[in-house]
Amino acid sequence: MSATQVHHRKMTKDQMIVNIVGYILIGIFALVCVIPFYLIIVASFTDESELIRNGYPIIPTVFSVQSYLLFLKNPVSIAKAYGTTIGVTAVGTAFAVFIATMTGYVLSRKDFPWRNKFSFFFFFTTLFSGGLVPWYMLCVRYLHFKNSYIGILLPLMFSVWNMIIAKSFMNGIPSAITESAKIDGANDFVIFMKLILPLSKPLIATLSLFSALAYWNDWINALYYVDDPVYYGIQNFLVRMMNNIQFLSSGNAAAMVGSGMASLPSTGIRMALAVVGVLPIVVIYPFLQKYLTKGVIMGAVKG
Repeated sequence: MSATQVHHRKMTKDQMIVNIVGYILIGIFALVCVIPFYLIIVASFTDESELIRNGYPIIPTVFSVQSYLLFLKNPVSIAKAYGTTIGVTAVGTAFAVFIATMTGYVLSRKDFPWRNKFSFFFFFTTLFSGGLVPWYMLCVRYLHFKNSYIGILLPLMFSVWNMIIAKSFMNGIPSAITESAKIDGANDFVIFMKLILPLSKPLIATLSLFSALAYWNDWINALYYVDDPVYYGIQNFLVRMMNNIQFLSSGNAAAMVGSGMASLPSTGIRMALAVVGVLPIVVIYPFLQKYLTKGVIMGAVKG
């Protein structure tokens, strides 16, 4: 056997060992991420007394759907909250992706003389902030965000992190495409819409997932700017419901309304609320995973 063949066999064996170790580590990390969510699902279908007595089981020993039945007692409010969240997520994600990609495209253009200055300006805002109180006063007193969908949509509509990913991704698009389109008489907006965006599908999928997650999980902006339940999304509805459950499960509440509140499955309902809040994202994520991975890797490498 020649030295080259021995070296090749050794490299193949070393590579196999590295792959095996890598798969084991990734598998352990995946289990660490999945097991807590699995326990939450199991706990939501487990009887409350069993949870108190034995903790979170691997398999539900005493099966119960009481938590979901209590949660679904007010289907109209749940449907309205879901509708608000879905609408805000759809509209906000569309605008957020468009703004991030358009800004990233402009800053990736080497013929834009101020691109470095604007890039520094955007990056600077990630390091320093004016603080919560000035931001709240600006949004409520001067921009009139109180009790409106604008207060839920606008704060998350632009993300510097998404813009950086878009800029890094579009740096890899050949400039010859833009130059040839300009020779044919296309303006910058037409180039962006008809040439750049079709070439940026992995980027769009990645930014859409990031933005949709941000809007879906957002409850803090509604807490700041909304006190009318009409504008509550599903996250704020769940937070309000958890607060009510915590109050009803307290000793004072049980004494006022009777001992029947002592049997309220507070832990099971909390688990059911967590499942209901995160389930749509868990269902959608596998369909966008390949685009997410590709977009993040290309955006990072090409930066």
